[in-house]
Amino acid sequence: MLAKVHSVAVNGLEAHSVEVEVDLAAGLPMFTVVGLPDAAVRESRDRVRSALRNSGFGFPQRKITVNLAPADLRKEGAGFDLPMAVGILAAEGLIPPEVLREYVMVGEVSLEGGIKPVHGVLSMALACRRRKVKGLLVPAENAEEAAIVEDVPVYPVSTIPQVVECLNGAQALVPKERPPAQLGLSPNGAADFSDVRGQQHAKRALEVAAAGGHNVLLVGPPGSGKTMLAQRLPGVLPPMTFEEAIECTRIHSVAGTLRPGEPLVSVRPFRAPHHSISDAGLIGGGTVPRPGEISLAHNGVLFLDELPEYRRNVLESLRQPLEDGAISITRVSAALTYPARVMLVAAMNPCPCGFLGDRVKPCICSPIQIQRYRARISGPLLDRLDLHVEVPAVPFRDLAADERGEESAAIRNRVLAARASQIKRYEGTRTHNNAQLRPNQIKKHCGIDGPGRTLIEQAVARLGLSARAYMRILKVARTIADLEQKDAIAAAHVAEAIQYRSLDRRVL
Repeated sequence: MLAKVHSVAVNGLEAHSVEVEVDLAAGLPMFTVVGLPDAAVRESRDRVRSALRNSGFGFPQRKITVNLAPADLRKEGAGFDLPMAVGILAAEGLIPPEVLREYVMVGEVSLEGGIKPVHGVLSMALACRRRKVKGLLVPAENAEEAAIVEDVPVYPVSTIPQVVECLNGAQALVPKERPPAQLGLSPNGAADFSDVRGQQHAKRALEVAAAGGHNVLLVGPPGSGKTMLAQRLPGVLPPMTFEEAIECTRIHSVAGTLRPGEPLVSVRPFRAPHHSISDAGLIGGGTVPRPGEISLAHNGVLFLDELPEYRRNVLESLRQPLEDGAISITRVSAALTYPARVMLVAAMNPCPCGFLGDRVKPCICSPIQIQRYRARISGPLLDRLDLHVEVPAVPFRDLAADERGEESAAIRNRVLAARASQIKRYEGTRTHNNAQLRPNQIKKHCGIDGPGRTLIEQAVARLGLSARAYMRILKVARTIADLEQKDAIAAAHVAEAIQYRSLDRRVL
C-alpha cells in the first residue's frame, strides 16, 4: 500500500514543501529512504522502527520504501521522523489517507515514541501560511514559536499515539494560542549609559552611530571603557518592529540558538564572538552552510573586541556583507543567502602595549611594532567603519565622582527622533537609515552649504580620503543634522563628522 504525508524541509532560511511517500511492498524486510537525504534523515529508519514498537504498534516485516519528494531538494535533520512514522501507519491502514492531505507535520521521534523539537519551525510555519494548510503538527516545545505566524493553526503533539488518536478523531486537536508579541528595548537590562564615568566624546559618537545605524571603531588603552560603552549601545537603539523580530527569530531558529521559553527574539541581538573565531563561524558556512555570528546579529550589534587580534582573512570576509547587508555562501551542497544587516562596533588598543598617547603610562612599543599592529586592519575595512573614536583613559576625578551621567532613556529619545526623520525622508524606498544610503540617494539627501563643502574638500585633500570615506563623512553629517532636527547639513555638522575619522588623521 501507498501513503502520502505532507512535511517541510528547510534550506537556509527558506522552507519548501515535501511529500513523504511511503510504500509497503512484498519482499525481504528492509527500510530504504530515497530523495537526497542526509545522514540524520537516513538514521530515521532506526529511530522510527524503535519508536513504533515501543508505542504499541507493530512494525511491518515488509519492504518499506520512503521517498522524499521533490527528489532534487536536499533533506536535512530529523524533522522527517514523524511523517515517516505516520506514513507507515497510514500505509498499514491505521490512519485514514484523506485526513493526511489536510495537515503538515514535522518532528523528531525518540526511541520510546515521544516527539522532540526541531530547528527552523518558524520558517516552516511561514511556508505553511503561503500554502494555506488546514493545520501544522509540531512538537509541543516548538508550538509557541510556530504559533507566532498568523492564519496557520498550530497543533502541539507529544507522542506518536497522540498523533494517531488525533488523526483518527479519537482525540480533538486543540490549536496553540498565538503568543503576544512583546518587543523590548535592550538585552542588557540594567546596562545603562549612566554607569559610564566620563567619556562624553565617546558617548556622543555612539549616539550619532545609533541615530544613523553607523559602524564604529573605538580606539583606546586597556580599561578605558570600550567594552562597557559597546555593551550599552543596544539600549539606545529603537525597539524592533514585528517584521524585524520575525527576521531575527528565523535565523536563530535555524541555528538552534533560541532560548527555551522565548519563541520570539524580541530585543536587538548583541553578539560578541571571541577573536579566535573562524571565517565560517563569523560569516557562516561549513559543510552544511549555517548562519554565522554576523547573521545572528542581524538587526542588532556585532561587537568585535581586540580587532587586530582577529585573523586577517576573517576580517576581510566582513567587507562584502557590511556593504550589502547580506552574506552569500556557496558550497558544493548548497548556495544560500543569509541577511547580515548589522551595526559593527569594533574596539582596539592604539598599540600592542596599549598605552600609546597615555599621559601616565609610557608606551614601550617601537614605531615598527605600532605600524605592524595597525596594519592588521586593512584600509578597505577601515573605510567601512564610519566613525573612528578615541576613548582615552578616564581621569580619577571622573571615576570618583558621585554624579551619574546621562541615562540611556534620554539618549534613546533623541535617537528615536532622528530615526523618525529618516523613516519619513526615505518612505517608499528600501532604505531605513542614513547608513544604508546609496550614492544616488547621498547626492539627493546630503547636500551641504558652501562653507561645509569647502571644509570637506580640504579634509579630502589633506587626509587623502578615499571616495568611500568621503561618502561615509556625508552620511554621518546627515545623521548629526537629523539629531538637531535640521533639514540642511551645515559646516558644523561636517566638522563633527570629519573629527570622527581619527585614524585617517594618523600616519599608519
